[in-house]
Amino acid sequence: MLADKRWESLSFASTLYLRPVLDALLAPTPDLFHDELRLGLQEALVNAAKHGNRLDPQKIVSVRYAKADGYYWWIVSDQGEGFEEPAVCACPSPDSPFVSECGRGLFILNQVFDQVRWSSDGKEVCLAKQVQSSPFNSMISPAFFVKVIESWWRRWSTTSAHGA
Repeated sequence: MLADKRWESLSFASTLYLRPVLDALLAPTPDLFHDELRLGLQEALVNAAKHGNRLDPQKIVSVRYAKADGYYWWIVSDQGEGFEEPAVCACPSPDSPFVSECGRGLFILNQVFDQVRWSSDGKEVCLAKQVQSSPFNSMISPAFFVKVIESWWRRWSTTSAHGA
């Protein structure tokens, strides 16, 4: 149960220098999802620092995070005036493949995360990503897996070249 999970937290002054924050938030997640999650978390953190806190270094962005029940959870909070979530996400359509600047971030959040929920005052967003763990994740590292594939490829390509 999520309520039983111990939440970790970190806070930082409003800035757009987010690399160390993102690295810390991604550390417990599987490498396979890092690029996708980095994009989504960066968008949420930029929104909090830039739009919520107006890049005021006196204001803090806080993130609580946990893993429970096959999900990774992040709650991003700012000290701004709040945000009113639009009734409809401004997503691209076949007629108009472009998203307005203000709708792009919401589109990204909704594409990356399985759940995106805003607090009633608009100062906090709860993000969840379901990550199905493969039984191979705990048995072999991605580097080892790549070496095995490369080995198979070398053997196959050598055999194919001799057979031709």
